[in-house]
Amino acid sequence: MKLAVTLHRATYPLSILRQRNFGLVWLSTTLAGMGSQMEAVVLAWFVLTLTDSPFLVGLVSAARMGLNFLALFAGAIADRMSRQLLLTVVEFVMACIGLLMLGLILTGLLQVWHIFIITLFSGLVRMFQTPSAQSLVADTLTEDRISNGAALTSMGMNLSTIVGPLLGGFLFQGFGPQGAYAAIVLLYSLSGISALLVRTSRTTTPQGRESMFSTTLQGLRYVKGHQVLWATLLVAVIANFTGWPFHTSLMPIFARDVLGTGSAGLGMLMSAFGIGALAGSVSLASVRNLRHTGKFLLIAVVAWHGTMVAFSASTSIYLSLGILAMTGVAFSSTQVMMLTVLLRAAPSEFRGRIMGLRVLAIYSYTFGSMSAGAIAGAWGAPWAANMSAALGIALVGILALFTPKLRRV
Repeated sequence: MKLAVTLHRATYPLSILRQRNFGLVWLSTTLAGMGSQMEAVVLAWFVLTLTDSPFLVGLVSAARMGLNFLALFAGAIADRMSRQLLLTVVEFVMACIGLLMLGLILTGLLQVWHIFIITLFSGLVRMFQTPSAQSLVADTLTEDRISNGAALTSMGMNLSTIVGPLLGGFLFQGFGPQGAYAAIVLLYSLSGISALLVRTSRTTTPQGRESMFSTTLQGLRYVKGHQVLWATLLVAVIANFTGWPFHTSLMPIFARDVLGTGSAGLGMLMSAFGIGALAGSVSLASVRNLRHTGKFLLIAVVAWHGTMVAFSASTSIYLSLGILAMTGVAFSSTQVMMLTVLLRAAPSEFRGRIMGLRVLAIYSYTFGSMSAGAIAGAWGAPWAANMSAALGIALVGILALFTPKLRRV
């Protein structure tokens, strides 16, 4: 009897995957995440081999987020139309963009400027993914399961960071960029099919003759009046500016110049990060009702940046893999806490716009990636990582002092 109770408690968080609509949303976001992670690794290594320029690697990574300043309008659209339909269209368009890249590679017509333009456009399309997909998490679950849904959504994305980079690195090494892009197209297509099958009872919010600009302003006013929301979004801005470039833009440079490895080794490094992130999100998914999420969010961000300093001091591939696993744990804890706080605090009619602001916060990654790439080109990747870590910890500390409601939520 005790064993049965223990097993029930252990599997309780995973039971919501049996709920058809949430399970399909989870599958769609996980498959799309794998495609996106593969694409990030393949593009970074491809540009590095073509140009031998760390700055251009950072610039390509930044181009993926280059139009994120429009994300708030994407969130407003997610509040005005079917989120399920929006997510479906996004995934199928991403598959078409992948087909275009594959065609240019196979015909030998692909040039570096093509990569920038296509990456910028795909970033514009992908901008609609997070507001629709993460709002659907709450739309398909009851209030008491939102924290579990947030953790499982993060778990799926972290699973993507294991499978995507590893698969992308080995496919690139074995079959070239064309082999990797064929897999990317397949993953986006399967994601679109999964999203197409989702059904929710949510109806779009009546907007009358209200303009998109007015709808957007309503969302901004709502966030401005709630310290927990705007403080959490500022944490996202800081983390994307100082933390994300470490395991995206800087990792190919660390792999080649510091650790002396190739594309397969880069895939292993990214997968070690993903394994840690998966472990962290699985652990949090087992907690029925997360509490003190604001305080733990701040602690997780500081821990994330602390591991960046430790990684920068390593010249051993094996030690680096271990440190990256710890980075992944801190990273996933940050994502779960952040998503839980936002979904709990946001009413249904504002979720799209608030998730749009969450995507807008990612725009800071564009500047963080370019600056990290420039510093790495001038003084090396360890200097760039250490400077980012110090800045991130300082900014989070200052924010924590002035946002008591976030610390108490």
